Amino acid sequence: MSFSIDHKSPIPLHIQTEELLRVIIRQPQYQKGKHLPNEVELAHTLNISRGTLRQAVNKLVHEGLLVRKKGVGTKVNNMVSSRAMNWLSFSQEMAAREIPIKSFELHLSWVKPEESIANFFEIPGDRKVLKLERLRGRPEGPFVYFVSYFHPRIGLTGEEDFERPLYEILEKDYLVVANLSREEISAKAADKFLAGKLQLELGGPVLFRKRFVFDQAERPIEYNLGYYRADSFIYSIESRREQ
Repeated sequence: MSFSIDHKSPIPLHIQTEELLRVIIRQPQYQKGKHLPNEVELAHTLNISRGTLRQAVNKLVHEGLLVRKKGVGTKVNNMVSSRAMNWLSFSQEMAAREIPIKSFELHLSWVKPEESIANFFEIPGDRKVLKLERLRGRPEGPFVYFVSYFHPRIGLTGEEDFERPLYEILEKDYLVVANLSREEISAKAADKFLAGKLQLELGGPVLFRKRFVFDQAERPIEYNLGYYRADSFIYSIESRREQ
């Protein structure tokens, strides 16, 4: 497959290069770990400057799509990346990045919430809530275990098809729009339960993310716990300084 840049296009060269790289890295050989051509070779092939190429590559590295090692080269990043801004459901985020995802386990139950969950939802501790547990990952193995609790106000029955993107279900079926997420992130060692789920050694590193989700009226709708294999996940945060 040949690739080229249109030098007569009004679209800036670095933008064209960035989009072209997104196409190139979807090729099987790069998905399997082959390094991209070196900077000099690739810039020559595309007839662009090394600075233009570097700008495009830097963007994809920042997004977590590529990983670059000095003296080794640049290749597709096999670690899953999530960004703090413009968050989506897990399914939507992975689909946007064209990462194939497999569901290994899905369990639903009605439970009495723990005190922290009842306080977040502002409901009595004896009022049952829907609990959704999902073990997900790439086809070759799981890398994240999710536990979600939902406010009874939403009206979920437990009969929904939770293979669909979660926030798509809430929005299309229940007219509930997830609008705000507050998160807490920490590291922890895998206990016996998590080690079994995530195929880790006992005490292996786990990234723990607690997410509090609100609707457009800033009413609580979801209390979510996510446990990620630390060797399979990158969490990127983008901050802008106010002037």
